[in-house]
Amino acid sequence: MTLQLAPPRHASGRRAAPRRRMARFDIKGMPYLLVSPYFLLFAIFGIFPLVYTLWLSLHDAELAGDRTFAGLGNYAELIADAEFWNAVFNTVGMFVLATVPQLILSLVLANALNKRLRGRLLLRLGVLLPMITSVVAVAVIFSQLYSRDYGLFNWALGLVGIEPIAWQNEKWSSWIAIATMVDWRWTGYNAIILLAAMQTIPKDLYEAAAIDGASARRQFWQITLPMLRPTIVFVVFISTIGGLTLFTEPVTFEGEQMMTGGTTGQYQTVAMFIVEQAFRGSFEIGYASAAAWLLFVLILIGTMINYFFTRRIGGAR
Repeated sequence: MTLQLAPPRHASGRRAAPRRRMARFDIKGMPYLLVSPYFLLFAIFGIFPLVYTLWLSLHDAELAGDRTFAGLGNYAELIADAEFWNAVFNTVGMFVLATVPQLILSLVLANALNKRLRGRLLLRLGVLLPMITSVVAVAVIFSQLYSRDYGLFNWALGLVGIEPIAWQNEKWSSWIAIATMVDWRWTGYNAIILLAAMQTIPKDLYEAAAIDGASARRQFWQITLPMLRPTIVFVVFISTIGGLTLFTEPVTFEGEQMMTGGTTGQYQTVAMFIVEQAFRGSFEIGYASAAAWLLFVLILIGTMINYFFTRRIGGAR
């Protein structure tokens, strides 16, 4: 008979301790390890440029050259700069002119696509076509539509006796043209987001309302709209950020891409002003960085104002 000696307890305890530590790390540490690439990339491409831009805004710096500390000098000069305030006025004007109709049309379109229609899938895919269209192609098409001599819109206005409009020469006309470009490109995107939220609303609410005699219009105002409030707030936030950083549409509308926004800056946005100051004009990157931070403040103000109004949808207090 052979006797087998059991291993000492302290030896088995040593082998079990690393396993417990690995198990504890797997539960508590592994999730952070898995999401760490996002935070690493965000730190490199998000936080660092943000801090570096703030540092540049406090210096009298050119794109290539000496950089001297200027404190709040760039901000004081910007506040007194008429061209900057003209860009702010243009940006806010085009934002309001484009965003308000865009959100209304998105809501109407989403409500229509939520109905039982033939070819509903194709219709839903169709509203996303403007997003996959080349920006250059959009610029070419709209430049032809708004052409002074041979444009479709001026031809239609001529049928009712209105003289041709030089769409690029005035503020109001260029704002309208650029706003239609923005609406054409982003209305379908917002409609799909609102449609996805509509499909999460329980059908029982509509059935109960129908039994009580509520019309389709009343169901929309009393059920659909209040239930969509969080999604509407999200869409408004995204539209606010996109509208106040408007860049692509006015640049392609200009054609020559000089960042001046027309001969008198009639449709120059703040984003175009920043690029012009940093890379097209005097290459004053410190001045452009200060303008970028003031644009950030403008976005915060616009977002808070929109949140103040949208949070009251559906009777919220």
